[in-house]
Amino acid sequence: MSIKNLYLFVVKMILAIVFTISMIACNNYDSTSRNKRPDDLTESLIKVNKHMVKIEEEDINDFIGRYNYKMSSTGTGLRYQIDSVGYGRNVRFGDIVRIRYKVRLLTGDVIYDSDSTGPKEFVVGKGGVETGLEEGILLLRNGDRAKFVLPSHLAFGLLGDNDKVPPKASIVYDLQVVDLQ
Repeated sequence: MSIKNLYLFVVKMILAIVFTISMIACNNYDSTSRNKRPDDLTESLIKVNKHMVKIEEEDINDFIGRYNYKMSSTGTGLRYQIDSVGYGRNVRFGDIVRIRYKVRLLTGDVIYDSDSTGPKEFVVGKGGVETGLEEGILLLRNGDRAKFVLPSHLAFGLLGDNDKVPPKASIVYDLQVVDLQ
């Protein structure tokens, strides 16, 4: 038997073993799972998600209470507090906004700040920043200082940012609008 034939034989055997194991595994999964209707699974997922949203809401409320913030809330769940009023016109879609900022987790840990990375500049409504930041910035004017608490669905979602923001994390922005064009 040549090396080539031996190689083909080994590859065929490995594939046969993998195929056999997958067939056995597919036939041995829990029969209760097999009989569940998609509606039951959807209902279970909705229940779990509602519970997770409730826990996150409680964490945000605890954070706000711990620091005695007087925050307002939008319909999406963004919490905001304008600490000092600036000057000029309000931010609008299409504006180029530059902000100085500090981003923290609810634990108080600072994860990003403009002192080390420089001011953040973005076009409002074009994406590229957190949904909650875009929503909140529209509540401000040039020079305003504010705090935003972004629940995870308005921040980096289920996955985090693959750097400093963990999965499903709420974040806090302390920011000032320093330029508006």
